[in-house]
Amino acid sequence: MFIEQAYKGNNTWWRVLITAAITMGIFIMNFIMFLIVSKEDMAKTYDLMKQLPKNLSLFINLLPFVFLLGILFLLVYFLHERSILSLTTSRKKVDYKRILFSFGLIVFISLASFVVSYQMDSSNIKWNFNPINFSILFVLSCLLLPFQIGLEEYLFRGFLMQQVGIVVKNRWFPLVLTSVLFGLFHSANPEVAEMGFGVMTFYIGTGFLLGIMTLMDEGLELSLGFHLGNNLIAATLITSDFSALQTDAVFKYSGVQNPNDMLTEMIISIVITYPIILFILAKKYNWTNWKQKLTGKIIAIPELVNVEND
Repeated sequence: MFIEQAYKGNNTWWRVLITAAITMGIFIMNFIMFLIVSKEDMAKTYDLMKQLPKNLSLFINLLPFVFLLGILFLLVYFLHERSILSLTTSRKKVDYKRILFSFGLIVFISLASFVVSYQMDSSNIKWNFNPINFSILFVLSCLLLPFQIGLEEYLFRGFLMQQVGIVVKNRWFPLVLTSVLFGLFHSANPEVAEMGFGVMTFYIGTGFLLGIMTLMDEGLELSLGFHLGNNLIAATLITSDFSALQTDAVFKYSGVQNPNDMLTEMIISIVITYPIILFILAKKYNWTNWKQKLTGKIIAIPELVNVEND
């Protein structure tokens, strides 16, 4: 019933277009940059950003998401005339226990993976901890990352998945479309410039993981917790010169990274780690009827439709 929540609002095409255009602006700009800007100019831009204090750079990068998420909420509430709850979940209220569980799950897996890899080979991982800088980083991350991941989840897995779903009247197409868009709109990240377009398979694969979570669980709670935990660990645990976010993390990768090795690690995550995560969630939350929830038809339920479209 998650996609069907869109029927609670006003879905006139021009309203949907306005909301999508305004809130997707930052992602569209990133994608355009990837297409038209040369690698040399992109490298110069990244080098310029690296000259800023890391915490200031993080603040500048994340601040726009505060305003964009607020704008998305305002447009959904006033322009589409429906609640933020309907954008979040099909449940009667937000299940914060789900958010905390998926957050804890990915944090545990990430930390465990780091410990194992560190024990196997720590030659290229150096201690980077600075108490003052890290404290500022941690506070900034806790304050601003929820807005960054919130915009991405509410926009891709929330608004777009719901609106596309009620147009095409099925579940598989919005799952595929939002996952691909999620990947493509990360194309301006430094990792892509460093490792090539192959890294997009990781972003798209992550989009599919989060989309499957959303459809199987009928809400954004699990994807919100997972995304926040993943990004928080990425920002605070270990950084590198080619990370999307340059931070004063606890550790720093100091070696010369082989793009093929990085891509292999990402593919392993998609092929092995992600199915394990879905298996754990499926067992905990008793997911059933996978085919219907991931590919089934969308039917307008009369009691959900409470606004007449123009």
